[in-house]
Amino acid sequence: MAEQINVNEFRPGITFIHEGDVHIVLDSTHSKSGRGQAHVKCKTKNLFTNVTSLITFTGGEKVEKAFVSKSKMQFLYIDGENAIFMNTETFEQLEIKLKKLEEELQYITEGSEVMVINYESRILGIEIPKNVELKVIEAADAVKGDTVTNATKKIKLETGIEIDAPQFIKEGQTIIVNTSNGKYGGKI
Repeated sequence: MAEQINVNEFRPGITFIHEGDVHIVLDSTHSKSGRGQAHVKCKTKNLFTNVTSLITFTGGEKVEKAFVSKSKMQFLYIDGENAIFMNTETFEQLEIKLKKLEEELQYITEGSEVMVINYESRILGIEIPKNVELKVIEAADAVKGDTVTNATKKIKLETGIEIDAPQFIKEGQTIIVNTSNGKYGGKI
C-alpha cells in the first residue's frame, strides 16, 4: 500500500495525490469551530494541470503521499513556447512548456538555479527559491512629503513584473522579492 500522510502535517512543499493528480501544498491552515470536527484548508497547486485551488479536508484525514524527485538545474533561455533548462553537472538540457511555468517565470532570470520536479519520469514543473534578487528597471521618483508614512509606489523589475515597493527604492537597485506572495522583501 502506498504511504499515507495525515493532512494535519501539511506544510508548504509537501506533495500528495488527490483525485488522481499530484498536488503540492502552497499554504495550509487548521481551524476548529465549537464542538465540531477540525478542518484543514490548504491552498494547493495541481502539478498536472497547473491550477491553484483551495481544498478543505477533515482533520486527521489521510491522503496518499506523492514521491516526486527534484533535480537542480539552471534556467538558460526561452525558445518559442518552451523554457530551456540545463543540468549543471551533466550539462543535459531539457525543455518545459511555458504554460506550465507562467507564475515562476516572473521571478527567474537567465542563469537562475531552480529545482525541476519529476513524478514517475514526467516533468511537472519547477520549484523556485522563496526569495529572489531582482533588479529594478523602472521606478518613479519619491513624492516629497509622502515619505513620512509607509507610502509605496509601483516599480518594474527585470523580469517584467510590477510590484509595490517603498518610496526610497530607485531604478538600478537590486531588491529581494518574496516569490510566494510577490511582495517586496528588502533591499540589497
